[in-house]
Amino acid sequence: MPEGKSVIVVGAGPSGLAAAACLSRLSIPYLILEREDCYASLWKEKAYDRLHLHLAKKYCELPHMEMPADWPKFPSRQQFVQYLDDYADRFGIRPMYRRSVESGRFDESEKKWNVVVRNGESGELEEYSGRFLVVASGETSDAFVPEIDGINTFTGRVIHSTQYKSGKEYADMNVLVVGSGNSGMEIALDLSDFGAKTSIVVRSPIHILSREMVYLGLMLLKYVSYNIVDSFMVILSKLVYGGDTTISKYGISRPEEGPFFLKVKYGKYPVIDTGTIGKIKSGVIQVLPKLVSIRGGEAVFEGGQSHPFDAIIFATGFKRSTNKWLKGDDYLLNEDGLPKPSFPNHWKGKNGLYCAGLARRGLYGAAMDAQNIANDIKAQL
Repeated sequence: MPEGKSVIVVGAGPSGLAAAACLSRLSIPYLILEREDCYASLWKEKAYDRLHLHLAKKYCELPHMEMPADWPKFPSRQQFVQYLDDYADRFGIRPMYRRSVESGRFDESEKKWNVVVRNGESGELEEYSGRFLVVASGETSDAFVPEIDGINTFTGRVIHSTQYKSGKEYADMNVLVVGSGNSGMEIALDLSDFGAKTSIVVRSPIHILSREMVYLGLMLLKYVSYNIVDSFMVILSKLVYGGDTTISKYGISRPEEGPFFLKVKYGKYPVIDTGTIGKIKSGVIQVLPKLVSIRGGEAVFEGGQSHPFDAIIFATGFKRSTNKWLKGDDYLLNEDGLPKPSFPNHWKGKNGLYCAGLARRGLYGAAMDAQNIANDIKAQL
């Protein structure tokens, strides 16, 4: 390991950048490993063109650097990437790219973490050691596509949402979006705007809020309980988007638990509507139930109905691969790569192991984790 580096940070997304900046501010030497060829690859290379931050910028800022005051409340993807570029420059963050971690083990005798990586350029194995290890590979590290019976028979194009850029290449095509989270809903809107005949699978109940509703809710949470805020959010949602009976006509239902409760308890985000619901109500975007199987160019859904499609886009989220390489940790992370300890004690493990950005609290949570981790390491040096 390069001389004097006491902390190994795995992952150079926003969580890793935040951790690196906080360590740098406290003059703590670190090394940051990234498997891709750039930092923040999800934002730079794997996000669709029309994406904007769904939360107001003040909830998406990384530690020790605000976004420009003259930027809009909800910056575009391109603006956020510029912010990350400026952030890396300000704090001199220089990740080691194309380093895919194969194992990370704590050496009891040496009291250090040994991390083995595969160099994507040379193909050779490299080993680095440090007193502290920060897992900052994020909630969205590995694209997930569910197994669908007959998907190999599909005659059209199949992609994950990380490969989707714009609806212009799908004009006049029949396109199915599988997944009704924020990416799925916004991709469906984008496809429709470019003239695709769009359908979306909505399997589970969803809360529908606008960006301003979420902003108001986050402000209220400073003063009143989740239960009160959730009740108010549901009332607002019903006023704007229709009551339960109304939205059920379009194949949509609401969960019994409130939107902020679900976010904190299970990490399940509400749908932050940017125009999709209006197109669903007008019949421009079709809502379909669970996708059961594929038969050539036809998709078969729960209940037996089937429809032909030219393309299928899986907006089905991500998995984490930490459990494949992190060895000997039975305290901090579970098999899905998420923290076992509850918030706010989720970021610190044993033997100098930490995690940043895995509490399902977005960029705001990652920023808090990074500061806590750096301060805790500083106290031990």
